[in-house]
Amino acid sequence: MLGLDKKDTTLLIIVALLTLLAPFLLNPFPSDSAMAQFNAGYPDLMQRFVIFGIFAVGFNILFGLTGYLSFGHAAFLGIGSYSAVWMFKLFSYNVIPAIALSVIMAGLFSLLIGFISLRRSGIYFSILTLAFAQMSFALAYSVLSNPKFNLTNGETGLQVYADDPQMFHRDGLPDLPHLFGLSMRSTYTLDMGAWSFDFNAGYYLCAVIMMIVFYLAIRIFRSPFGMMLRAVKSNQQRMNYTGLNSRPYTLAAFVISGMYAGLAGGLMAAMDPLAGAERMQWTASGEVVLMTILGGTGTLIGPVLGAGFIKYFENIFSKINDSVLHGWFAFLPDGMEDFVVAVLHPFVGKGWHLTLGILFMLVVIFLPGGLVEGGTRLRNWFRGKRSGADDKPSGKTEPAE
Repeated sequence: MLGLDKKDTTLLIIVALLTLLAPFLLNPFPSDSAMAQFNAGYPDLMQRFVIFGIFAVGFNILFGLTGYLSFGHAAFLGIGSYSAVWMFKLFSYNVIPAIALSVIMAGLFSLLIGFISLRRSGIYFSILTLAFAQMSFALAYSVLSNPKFNLTNGETGLQVYADDPQMFHRDGLPDLPHLFGLSMRSTYTLDMGAWSFDFNAGYYLCAVIMMIVFYLAIRIFRSPFGMMLRAVKSNQQRMNYTGLNSRPYTLAAFVISGMYAGLAGGLMAAMDPLAGAERMQWTASGEVVLMTILGGTGTLIGPVLGAGFIKYFENIFSKINDSVLHGWFAFLPDGMEDFVVAVLHPFVGKGWHLTLGILFMLVVIFLPGGLVEGGTRLRNWFRGKRSGADDKPSGKTEPAE
């Protein structure tokens, strides 16, 4: 189907089902239960899952296939956001032109930065990309916020105001980002007993776009171009000795990856028409590296899983405070309750990074292939257990190959 083999088609269908059914899958607990704290099926968080999934899938095209580790991809995320907001300010709130401009601008900037950075490899390449990202952050935060040519609005962030031109904005259309009149904040809530499910227009726009770019990522991975990128990762020097110039391939991968990041930035602005310099900080670049490694570098679905995992911890575990913990352990004697809360306190709330760091270390140590490797081991274990129960032992031995 769509030029994919059976395995890739199955993977695409799984991603589509997980994405489209997310409002149900992410709300497993009743709304009025104590465990509702762990529900993640509200529009803003679901949008973040998908948008950062796109960001991580694009980063994986560069890092997972070529082995070039960029510490500056947040620059393209920020450029995409600023481009989308400027489209809203000058023309209209329609998200399609804004997203298109985000991808184009991020592609142009990544072409420039990649052309310079890819003259080096290894740690030198990583440092160059980090330097470009920090320069972009400094420009957005201070230089380009100069009143004479205020392009970024500095630390306040760029946003849309009532006196902006918006040349193609018509009366009757929402004064918020919309898709041909359908507001991105439009949400339908379905109440089913003790459960409540939100179906948000903005989320489903992001979901459809993610399925499209995920399909494109599969085609890139399986194409001759993808094989050339794997050759670069395997042994670039040997590849060059054969007479093949690897730079056009790595530059193309860098630009494609940057365009994915710009798309993610444009979608962030489409969901909330605001762009700030903090999206270009080195921490945002490091976050996408963690997402990719945690999910599984070089795998297709791994970065999506890693993005969801980290964003879940960031938004769910960070909201668990002492009062929530006391509510959970109120059945214990007072002294025991206080002791348990004191033990768990450093790992939740503001200390959620500690929990994430421990889990990340465990994954790197015991699952070098990320969450995808963990899923593969579980699948093989169940298959082995099932075949072991079905097959009868025989007295014959097979020679070693």
